[in-house]
Amino acid sequence: METTQSYFFMDMSVMLGRSMRHVFRSMDTIITVTLMPIAMMLLFVYVLGGAIQTGTDNYVNYLLPGIMLIAIANSIGYTSYRLFLDMERGIFERFHSMPISRSAALWGHVLTSLVSNVISVAVIILVALVMGFRSTAGGLSWLAVAGILALFTLALTWIAAIAGLSAKSVDGAVAVAYPIHFLPLISSAFVPTASMPGPVRAFAENQPVTSIVETIRSLLSNQPVGNEIWVALAWCVGIILVAYFFAKRVYQKRV
Repeated sequence: METTQSYFFMDMSVMLGRSMRHVFRSMDTIITVTLMPIAMMLLFVYVLGGAIQTGTDNYVNYLLPGIMLIAIANSIGYTSYRLFLDMERGIFERFHSMPISRSAALWGHVLTSLVSNVISVAVIILVALVMGFRSTAGGLSWLAVAGILALFTLALTWIAAIAGLSAKSVDGAVAVAYPIHFLPLISSAFVPTASMPGPVRAFAENQPVTSIVETIRSLLSNQPVGNEIWVALAWCVGIILVAYFFAKRVYQKRV
């Protein structure tokens, strides 16, 4: 007799489809996750770019990695918000009364974050190409960029899951996104860290976004990545493992 666990992937695909329909029906999500980062890219390239010294003539090439990370950071508030709503409305309890895998509903939200960010990042790259973005990277470099962005998305998504599952109010659920929004701004995403004051520079150079940005920038320009890629991977994998552990504990406790 087949067990419920054998249907895990089928159950997860159903939960993914459910959550993706919520994303496509939410104009607010589309505006915040895709259109706002594009608007920021247009602003920095065509309004502020001429006043920013980055050592390159093509500012959109310098800017794009940070814009992609901002789009991902913008999305996690919606993940925690939708998880909170499912908790508040008893949706998880209803799912668990059915013959489906107990973790499928949670993984549905996590995969929705991953898939929706793939779409938004692809749209951002297309707009950047129209604005003059050019890359000499080969196929393997692009795969490496995709892998790093996926790890970064999963890291932030599991953090959002902790907030969404444990929050007592909607405000508490989405508050997790606010401090994360500042990380790309206080990094090398927009300007070189060498131009920053000492304490700000020290923080910028030792937080995860800078190493991720520098790695993606080097990969897209077909330059050596050095040790930055290992620092970026260590940050992403470390956050995923810790956040996943606590998210599962909260999920098991609350549901």
